[in-house]
Amino acid sequence: MAPPVTEHERPPVVVVGAGPSGTVAALLLDRFGVETLVLDRWDDVFPQPRAVHLDDEVCRILDGVDAADDFLAASRPGKGLRLVDSALRTLAQFDRDPDDRPHGFPPANMFDQPDLEHILRRRLAKAENVTFRGGVEVEDVVHEGDHVVVVVTDVETGRRESITADVVLGCDGANSIVRTAIGSRMTDLGPSQRWLVIDVETEAPLAHWEGVHQLCDPHRAATYMRIGATRHRWEFELIGGESPDDYADLASLAPLLRPWLADVSVDDLTLIRTAEYTFRAQVVDRWRDRRVFLLGDAAHLTPPFIGQGLGAGLRDASNLAWKVAGVRRGLLPDSAWETYQQEREPHARSMIGLAVLVGRLMVGGGERTMAVRRGVLPILNTVPGLASLVTDSTTPALSSSPFVRTGLVRSRLTRTALVGTLVPNAVLDDGTRVDSVTAHRFSIVTTATPTAQQSRDLARRGCVVVVVPPASPLGRWLARGRVNAALVRPDRTVMAAGTSPAALFTRVPTTPTADPRNSDAP
Repeated sequence: MAPPVTEHERPPVVVVGAGPSGTVAALLLDRFGVETLVLDRWDDVFPQPRAVHLDDEVCRILDGVDAADDFLAASRPGKGLRLVDSALRTLAQFDRDPDDRPHGFPPANMFDQPDLEHILRRRLAKAENVTFRGGVEVEDVVHEGDHVVVVVTDVETGRRESITADVVLGCDGANSIVRTAIGSRMTDLGPSQRWLVIDVETEAPLAHWEGVHQLCDPHRAATYMRIGATRHRWEFELIGGESPDDYADLASLAPLLRPWLADVSVDDLTLIRTAEYTFRAQVVDRWRDRRVFLLGDAAHLTPPFIGQGLGAGLRDASNLAWKVAGVRRGLLPDSAWETYQQEREPHARSMIGLAVLVGRLMVGGGERTMAVRRGVLPILNTVPGLASLVTDSTTPALSSSPFVRTGLVRSRLTRTALVGTLVPNAVLDDGTRVDSVTAHRFSIVTTATPTAQQSRDLARRGCVVVVVPPASPLGRWLARGRVNAALVRPDRTVMAAGTSPAALFTRVPTTPTADPRNSDAP
């Protein structure tokens, strides 16, 4: 059992929940030198499979905490989307271009969530500024002046204690205690649906195309995907009063699975689990109460049709960690925390809305709707460029905030489509990629070389200047935005852009760093 956290060991940040969102948040805070305590009810990773997909944008976040290489070794690229009818005949197929990697990673990656969590836990054990404490149940979170008190109970002994922190991140899932404690509530963005999730393992060759299959059947919608070398997942819509108890073993599952197995016997499968999932489309009304923040499933829930549920939580962590570090160091104003909901809520709502829409298009309606799909989808499949639109992993730009300057700022800064989007993780002339050079710092990507004085001023603020040739990938990216300089935040989001690099040079905030001299900053 871990020793109690006493008052003089008070952590600057407490993360409640050691799932992927909480663990990544802690690892990012570690990069900024912020001491963090992670609390969880369990000592080890939850062993059952859940999320199965992350895109290339989110892989960059994993790369920023040195977890991407291990993740890629444990995952497999997704090849696209195939829409099939009740006889599993292909209605349309949208292939991903395996060479299209603007962020340096496959645009879709299939994996087993426990594998990812083990990778993140190993990274957590090596983090210099992070302490993990399992076996504690968080009961309440209360503001006291300019601090937050987290009330916990030791699961083994029943002992209750309080932990005082400067900031608390609630990453404790859909039934979040932290969300309840601060009085935030979920609002519905679409109807809920009951689905049966089936995970199996087999050495037998199922010989399916290596992408996601969406069954467009008005009687019972379904999804199939291969997760790993021997791992497969099906998701079937539950009808009427059906429950997982009706499908507790392979014999009862056989009628659902047999069309997908061809010559493979059900006896050749090993059932890992069946579970009922209620697919919800929800977002919380308040993402923050003073020094308490909500991340991941505590803040939003999305249907799985575009595979963005888990990734949204990691995006939360990436958006918030540098702001928490910056405010604590006195490098950013307290109002910087307000930008968390300003930026993340519209993005999350947009992705949830897209998932609801895709779900309706793929599985909604009756026989008449299905007849329309049979006639229209094969035609759409022949439209040039449509496959790239369907499989594009690019998510919407962040909404305007003090750190996303979409409006005109004086005459030297430009309204541009680049602001609020991610800078490409392009390969530079020396063979490195942008992320390895900028490394969680403010940076300026430009085709203009700064003066010696400008370089010194930027270096004092911890800013990296990446000068690129106009004909390089980043030079062409700037040209498409009709600018020649972009100011990029520590989370790789373009904060501002313009035709005058000098105008950006004067607006760079100081980057939070892991400088131990700042470790006691308020």
